[in-house]
Amino acid sequence: MPTKRAAGTALFLFAHQDDEYGVFQAIEDSLQRGRRVACAYLTEGAAGSGPRRNAESLAVLAGMGVDAREVAFAGDRLAIVDGTLPRHMAAAGGWLRDWLASFDDVELICVTAWEGGHHDHDALHFLAAHAAEKLGLLARLRQYSLYNALGRRAPWFNVLAPLAANGAVERTAVGWGARARHLGRLLRYPSQWKTWVGLFPFVLWHYLRHGSQQLQPVALARLAQRPHDGPLYYEQRRFYTWEAMQQNMAEWLAHR
Repeated sequence: MPTKRAAGTALFLFAHQDDEYGVFQAIEDSLQRGRRVACAYLTEGAAGSGPRRNAESLAVLAGMGVDAREVAFAGDRLAIVDGTLPRHMAAAGGWLRDWLASFDDVELICVTAWEGGHHDHDALHFLAAHAAEKLGLLARLRQYSLYNALGRRAPWFNVLAPLAANGAVERTAVGWGARARHLGRLLRYPSQWKTWVGLFPFVLWHYLRHGSQQLQPVALARLAQRPHDGPLYYEQRRFYTWEAMQQNMAEWLAHR
């Protein structure tokens, strides 16, 4: 069982291996403050890519100073394949609640934003918000943007661009040395090179122009709202629909 530390605990929730790019600076800051850092991944890679993707993320996290023993691959344990998290909310939600409850002195929880980028990201956000509320930790929960389609026509999207509807943005400046480290880490996911061909230029632009870690609070009321007006990115790509997500959430709420 986790033990209490004077500096507290920071927990980082990811839908997929490589989602950690959205909170590189928050992880570094937590480690520098002496916090215990633990991470959880709620899906496994598709088409047998899970072990390779796990190894890539473990290597990146280890390079930052995260102990491999503090990294949980819940998607592997629960057999939740990338792209199917909304259809496994009961299993994922139960595991997540128990995992969060096992830690003492939780000061920070970071989760993927409610932004309509990837349906797994939104499903994880939904489950984390309800678990944190039940455990009295909602005030400690922060969301981080990865990508969304607000104001964009397919195939374009916004990267590391928090939605105003999600609340005030808490910005932490990222120094030039840290920006270089973070960009270098993006090259350590070779199994996802096709994804990073599209993402890397936008992340680079973010670090050159803004250079900040951006977090926002989480509110349960937002979960009843469409993440943003217009087509969501996962709808543009025909990965999922908002109507299906609403049904998944309603079914979970009816049987929790």
